[in-house]
Amino acid sequence: FFSKMEITARLIEVLPVQTGPSRNGGEWKRQDFVVETNDQYPKKICFTVWGDKVDASVLQVGNILTVSFDVESREYQGRWYTSATAWRVVATGEGAPAAMPDTVIPPFEPLPADEKDDLPF
Repeated sequence: FFSKMEITARLIEVLPVQTGPSRNGGEWKRQDFVVETNDQYPKKICFTVWGDKVDASVLQVGNILTVSFDVESREYQGRWYTSATAWRVVATGEGAPAAMPDTVIPPFEPLPADEKDDLPF
């Protein structure tokens, strides 16, 4: 049993949308995208989203995404295939994190001669 699987990573590639006819006469739609983690040894993970579960504006290269997903393995003709299927994708930031603003330190202004400094040193 897996609890909620979630990862936050930078979107590095959006693959072309794939479509095809479904068994019930409709059409299926699949979108694959690749994210890269910000670990000491970054990992790339390709996720699949089925249907219209992701707003296209979220899938912009450079966006920081939080992806909720399921992992599943299936056997086909004696080989096993694993997929990471995203069921929710949220942009948590765009591009690089915002830089910290420069701290402005006002210039030193000595006390007027008529004010006494009460510091003990």
